[in-house]
Amino acid sequence: MTQVLEVPKADAERLRALRRVAIVPAYNEEASIARVVGELLAYDSGLRVVVVDDGSTDRTADVARAAGAKVVSLPFNLGIGGAVQTGFRYAWEQGFDVAVRADGDGQHDPAELDAILRPVLADEADVAVGSRFMGGAGYRSSRSRRVGIRLLAWIVSALTRQRITDPTSGFQAANRLGIRLFAADYPHDYPEAEATVMVFKHRLRLREVPVAMRARESGRSSITTVRSVYYMVKVVLAIFVALFRRKAVPLD
Repeated sequence: MTQVLEVPKADAERLRALRRVAIVPAYNEEASIARVVGELLAYDSGLRVVVVDDGSTDRTADVARAAGAKVVSLPFNLGIGGAVQTGFRYAWEQGFDVAVRADGDGQHDPAELDAILRPVLADEADVAVGSRFMGGAGYRSSRSRRVGIRLLAWIVSALTRQRITDPTSGFQAANRLGIRLFAADYPHDYPEAEATVMVFKHRLRLREVPVAMRARESGRSSITTVRSVYYMVKVVLAIFVALFRRKAVPLD
């Protein structure tokens, strides 16, 4: 396919000069993973797409491989945090300069990668995160989840002293510094809010940018209404514990 880059010309040229990888954590995403891989390769034919198969019991790994992805298979389900850290560890050890993360369920639209790559390529951020709640994108979710996200956003904003609107977004881009941080240490079990605090604790630059996200193509979210309260309590506690954790040991 023809490489398609809509970022400004100077940034597009800079991107082509970099080794770049897309990290796609996936658990039982057989129905959606081929489209995710195909869209990422259509966005940038020079992008290495790495699907981290998190102990799936379906054909996720085979379908991803057939679609053109490099597949890293975990022997059992580690959860989203373990899968994401595995992907960043691969990116670090293989010497990639920039990494993007897109989930395997199809919610993250590769057409929006321009937005999250732009501040990283311009050296304005070490980690850029796509926010569903900036710019009036109109993202819809359950009332309980919206309330929970707003509460988390308020807590994370207060702790980082920077306005954060979408602390649960996993749509990310990172430069070499961000890759090193997430390869060395990434929170497990609904980790994004804690990871945001970790970025600031390590004095890396984080920028949110508005993006549009899609509904899941298949399956269902692991965060149900019944689990929302449990999730909130657990994440808030993890965030405050993270404030007192020792910094991750940098990778060589």
